[in-house]
Formats: sequence, structure tokens, C-alpha cells
Amino acid sequence: MAEQITENPPVLTKKDFASDQMVRWCPGCGDYAILSSVQAALPELGYKKEDIVFVSGIGCSSRFPYYMSTYGFHSIHGRAPAVATGVKLANPNLSVWEITGDGDSLAIGGNHFIHALRRNIDINVLLFNNEIYGLTKGQYSPTSKAGLVTKSTPFGVAEGSFNAGELAIGAGGSFFARTIDTNPKLMTKVFVESARYKGTSLIEILQNCVIYNDKTHGEVTNRETADEHQLHLEHGKPMIFGKEKNKGIRLNGLKLEVVTIGENGVTEGDILVHDAHEPDPVLHLMLIRMHGPSFPTALGIIRSVESPTYNDILVQQQVNATKNAKFKTMDELLNSGETWEVK
Repeated sequence: MAEQITENPPVLTKKDFASDQMVRWCPGCGDYAILSSVQAALPELGYKKEDIVFVSGIGCSSRFPYYMSTYGFHSIHGRAPAVATGVKLANPNLSVWEITGDGDSLAIGGNHFIHALRRNIDINVLLFNNEIYGLTKGQYSPTSKAGLVTKSTPFGVAEGSFNAGELAIGAGGSFFARTIDTNPKLMTKVFVESARYKGTSLIEILQNCVIYNDKTHGEVTNRETADEHQLHLEHGKPMIFGKEKNKGIRLNGLKLEVVTIGENGVTEGDILVHDAHEPDPVLHLMLIRMHGPSFPTALGIIRSVESPTYNDILVQQQVNATKNAKFKTMDELLNSGETWEVK
């Protein structure tokens, strides 16, 4: 969280963050709900509009900065982390948000993405994951499911799909959350909490592309079955889900398993309690990897661990260097040693 949030924040509303630009996404696109949820979250954070910056790469999602009444950059493909990093280091008081898609961040910009997570720069990364390249008309992306037929894989995707959460853990990421575009309330809550986290917060948003990969997250988002396929994690609370709230996640040896409370002697006391602040990432990784049909998909703040930020370390280095410098000013440096005057 940026340091400049004042004790008497300006009173702004969701409408204050909407720009005068016409939103140009396909009708029914999940991006609309994400945009609305971000605009709803910002007033809760207490920033002035001029202290907020949205930085995007290339893709459908990356039109996002145009639609925000804040500062913003529509940068180049995969390079948004570099721009966002520069913005944050130049002015640590800004609230910096990176908007990216699965192709933009996990393919073209993979290297930048990995190192932004590793460095723990104090930015918020919203990863729109629709498992397809939508802007360029439906080629498969790193998160496309194996076997998916697309315009670039007419016989089906031959690769295993990339898991953004696994990548984040592997890169040393200290904050990872997952949410869905069909739940604005959850999105807004996650965005607020992620912005208050000091460090790189990665939020994977399961987003639907109605044109090229419709209902790719259908099992998770289907209203009729959502209760059975969504596990909403909250720190300090048991991992219970299901329409009857009688299913839970239990650790069996080294593996997770789904159990039913009230069957085979299982009680609520057997259910795992979520600890988002546990530094050891093993259980967080297991939660990130859960998927149907055997498991529900984990949503909410999965990992949130305090860790030094790149910003703070860099500032401290500058303070130490200044304190221990032999010369305090440029004049002292220029007049040091043997000098002479040319006439």
C-alpha cells in the first residue's frame, strides 16, 4: 500500500473513476464486470485520482487505462511490468496497477512477469485469464486447456496448460489471489485487500471471452453448480463449501481430499483452517492446483505473506549511501583533491 494515503482521504465515488471514453469490448465480455469492480474498489482505498496509475500491455484487457479517470499507460506487449516498475520506483507514493492478460503476461512478457513477482515491487497485477488470445482472433494461449481447438491449434492444444498461481509461487511471489468475473462483490473485496498489501499482489481473474472461448470457466461460474465447484477461502476460517455447507477440504497424508461433514465420522474439526499468512508455500500451492471435477476451485486470498519490497530496499540503500558518502554535495566532489583554475 502506498505511503501517502491521508488520514482525511478525499470522498470519491465509483463514478469518479469512470472516464468519458466509450468502452469498446464485445457485448457480454467479462472485462466489463472487472472494470466496474475496480472502479467500485478504489473509493475504499482513499487515494486521490491523480495518485493512481494504471499500466497495461497489449490485448483486450489492456484497453483498461482508457476507461479509468486516472493516469495511465497503454504500453507494449508484455512490457507492462517494466513500465509499472519504473513508475513505482520514480514515485513510491503512487498506487500502481498493472492490467494484463494470459497471453500478454505468461507468453510474450513471461520474463518481465516473473521478475516483477520475484522482486516484490509494490504494485497490483490484475491478470485477466480467458485462456485465449482474444484481440488477435482466437489463437491458443499458455493457459489454454490441452486439447482445445483454436485457430492456431486445429487439431487441439498439444501442451499442458500454464497455472499462473504455480508460476507465482515458483517465482517467490508473496501474494496470490483468484477471483471470477461473475462475482463483482468478491472481485471488489479482493481488489481492496490486494491494494492494501505491500508488495506485488497478483490477482488471477477467471474471465470469460464470449467470442473465442466462451464458458471456458463454465464449471466454476455456472450458477446451478457454483456452490459445489467454488471454495471461498478466508484467513482463519475452515475450508467448507457446497450447497449444504457440508463439504470440506482435509489433509490426508501428503494430499488434500474432499470430505463430507457428518459422514464416516468426519466433523468440522477435521477440516483445514485457511492460513494465508503461512510463509511455507506448500499448502498454498496445493490449494492453487485444485480443480474440477474432483476438487472445487479455490477463490479469494490464497497467499498473503509479509516480505520486504524492492522499493523499500532500494530506498534504504540510497539512504545508507547518502549517509556514508565521502562527499555530500556536488560542490564538495568537484572541489575535492587537487584543483586548479584555467585562465
